[in-house]
Amino acid sequence: MNSSDQTGRGAATGGLLPVSCTIIAMNEADRIARTIESVQGLVDEVIVVDSGSTDDTQAICEKLGARVIFNPWTGFGPQKRFAEDQARNDIILNLDADEWLIEPLREEIRGYLSRPQLPAKSFKMRMTMVYPHRDKPCPFADYHNYVRLYDRRATRFANSLAHDEVPPTPDAIQLRAPAYHQSIRALGHLVTKGLSWYGLQKKERKTKGSVALALRLAFELPFQFFKYYILRRHIFGGLYGFLFSVTMAFTRWMRICVLAGY
Repeated sequence: MNSSDQTGRGAATGGLLPVSCTIIAMNEADRIARTIESVQGLVDEVIVVDSGSTDDTQAICEKLGARVIFNPWTGFGPQKRFAEDQARNDIILNLDADEWLIEPLREEIRGYLSRPQLPAKSFKMRMTMVYPHRDKPCPFADYHNYVRLYDRRATRFANSLAHDEVPPTPDAIQLRAPAYHQSIRALGHLVTKGLSWYGLQKKERKTKGSVALALRLAFELPFQFFKYYILRRHIFGGLYGFLFSVTMAFTRWMRICVLAGY
């Protein structure tokens, strides 16, 4: 029986529906173990697509039982689509190397995987931000809501260099418990990570006119600070929340410069 058949059951997961966890990585030795450990007992294979790590990422993943595959960096969407293609199961749980499942979410997912078949083709998770050097989010933490558990026969990652999202299917289910996402190691990492991402965006976007560009350059900094500090609730993050909002406003302003070719 093909392990992608939903009537199959994984012996390593106590008879749950078979799931492949896919992770893309590049120099993630300091945090990828937490990601893999958070899905153990829930999925029957972990696939790490590594784009050329020079640290201990590959060794750590292999020690934890993951299948590590090298693939040169092709952009976020293509790299995640490559990972999907390597999975032996059609049900995919995708996580980034800086994300992990907490126990309430594990139990919620386990409940769905214990059924004869999944009640939906895709499931949304609230990827909730955790500041560097902390283990849990601050009150009212910022989050993004993404499809991360899905049937690849019904939906897949878009083939985009910079945008790595799975379109929700019409029957998508919102999972109640959050996942955690520690996207940056420090504020400097936020800046370099943003600039790298904006460089990929530039390859897929057209430059706007000079009038619109001038307006964005004038108002982007205060607008983005207000958005992150107030609307996305980093005001509840204390001093770090303030510093994060200032840094994020700056990087979003730099995004305009990058896209305009400055």
